[in-house]
Amino acid sequence: MHTTASDGRCSPGELVARVAAAGVTTFAVTDHDTVASLPAARALAADRGLTLVPGIEITAVHEARDVHVLGYWCDETSADLLAFLEAQRARRVDRVERIAHALAKAGAPVDVRPVLDDALARPGAAVGRPALARALVAAGHAASVQDAFDRLLGRGQPGYVARVGVPPGEVAALVHAAGGIAALAHPGVTGRDDMIEAWTADGIDALEAFHSDHDAVAQARYLAAAELLGLAVSGGSDFHGDDGSTARVSPRRVGGVSLPADRFERLRAARQRRPS
Repeated sequence: MHTTASDGRCSPGELVARVAAAGVTTFAVTDHDTVASLPAARALAADRGLTLVPGIEITAVHEARDVHVLGYWCDETSADLLAFLEAQRARRVDRVERIAHALAKAGAPVDVRPVLDDALARPGAAVGRPALARALVAAGHAASVQDAFDRLLGRGQPGYVARVGVPPGEVAALVHAAGGIAALAHPGVTGRDDMIEAWTADGIDALEAFHSDHDAVAQARYLAAAELLGLAVSGGSDFHGDDGSTARVSPRRVGGVSLPADRFERLRAARQRRPS
């Protein structure tokens, strides 16, 4: 799940309250390219008797396309991890500015200063395309966040700017160095099943088979792939908020998709088997 530290719509306090109200007892916060919300979320979860799995969703790049890698149980005080994330967030700011320039050329100008100032006001926060999508809606250039992505921000559209970054294997190595375990996020959304075996060889430990954007067929496919490749399985709702703040319309509600308890124990065991 995601908070206002990246592209979520709930503060850590609001998210923990939603988790508790949904009857969820173990959850992960996996903000994009930042761990800024973890200390507050951890303390708030402990106050309610909930278990927080510290997480992060790091954007890797393969052939100019985003590949999201989930890191669970990383040491968020790792100097190397924090330095990498700072560089990631700087690349995000540069991309937002280049997208804004492309949008202006396409006749859909938006003022990105408030978007960037909001991120700068929250140390460690990460900014991305969902914030621009909301700005496009506010400026009257799009009817909804989904419309903004469909016509302006998505791949092949006038405001699309390819991301620059490191490959999935390098991200996995960084996660391992910080004591965590690396899972390939929502492979059905990534759409590169042909690369899963190679990314496994490069250090991916798990597949996110359970996800709000995976139907039963996709879930079964990734469970089978994990079994074949000897990978653990991860999963969750990928909750961002209730106002369509994500790039895709999907039933991402708190507790809507979860990881079965036995699968969670196997995921945790896989982390414990990895050399420290």
